[in-house]
Amino acid sequence: MGLLVLGLVLFIGVHSIRVVAAPWRAAQIERFGVRAWRGVFALASILGIVLIVVGYGLARRYPVPVWLPPRGMAHLTGLLTAIAFVMLTATYVPGNHIKRALGQPFVSGVALWAFAHLLANGTLHAMLLFLVFLVWSLVEVRAGRKRDREAGVAYPPGSFARDGLTVVIGLVAWAVFAFLLHGPVIGVRPFG
Repeated sequence: MGLLVLGLVLFIGVHSIRVVAAPWRAAQIERFGVRAWRGVFALASILGIVLIVVGYGLARRYPVPVWLPPRGMAHLTGLLTAIAFVMLTATYVPGNHIKRALGQPFVSGVALWAFAHLLANGTLHAMLLFLVFLVWSLVEVRAGRKRDREAGVAYPPGSFARDGLTVVIGLVAWAVFAFLLHGPVIGVRPFG
């Protein structure tokens, strides 16, 4: 489980710099340039993801049960992750009410995704992974909203057509991942 922890520290660490060390981040960007900063950020993020995936896979070989999720949690997780995919999609579809209402739809979607997976997974490694992502995303939502207020960011009014587009794209992406990709990529088929 050490690789999983190392991956989480690296990935969440680099993604938290803006929240915990914004002046240092700005100084590094000023010193090395935006391209170099993004390059190091991307490399550290990729390495973190690789360590998380490998560490999670190794931890699954010797699971430590903490609790047994009740029947039906997989279905509730499916519903909540479908909503999370719509929230993630709202980040990229301009002019939708969801983005305007949430302000930070991407990290809000990550929070819902992590919470949903905590409901359906009772092993120590799964709880560690999803709890870390839940806590991080909630901190990021709060920090992002504060940054938006301080910068005077106002999301434009949404349209119902854009809302519909957001929901359709999000649900299609969720269905493709849940029914086709989750098994081969993650190793678990959530719907059999």
